[in-house]
Amino acid sequence: MITDDTEEFFAALPEMGALMGLDLGDKTIGLAVSDTFRSAASPLETIRRKKFTADVTRMLELASERSIAGFVLGLPRNMDGTEGARCQSTRAFARNLTRLTDLPITFWDERLSTVAAERALLEADTTRKRRAEVIDHVAASYILQGLLDRLQHIKSAQ
Repeated sequence: MITDDTEEFFAALPEMGALMGLDLGDKTIGLAVSDTFRSAASPLETIRRKKFTADVTRMLELASERSIAGFVLGLPRNMDGTEGARCQSTRAFARNLTRLTDLPITFWDERLSTVAAERALLEADTTRKRRAEVIDHVAASYILQGLLDRLQHIKSAQ
């Protein structure tokens, strides 16, 4: 199941279970995971992209190891909110992913997530080399945390 609706995604999830956030780039996929209670996101790993099957195999291995309940893909909208070629690519990735997993998939607006991740790494006095190594999965954690915060809001409103 793929949905743009956060409430529909929330309804499709079991009561407990970690989520995995993805920051899809041309050369890498940044991965982040939440705790079982879905309160905090943590950077996990960056996959160097090769082919879809190899990339998703590694991602699904990690998802299985961590009992992931659903996926959150960063949707790279343009600054004016429109969707361009990168959004189409992300949506195609999600459609292809549904052929390999029954877990629910949703999207989260990732505008400025990489900027926020870069700022946090600079504030932590991370070297340029180290920033390059971790930026993608740190950005994935910002994407995932945004959705987790929204899910907490939905949960408290029920």
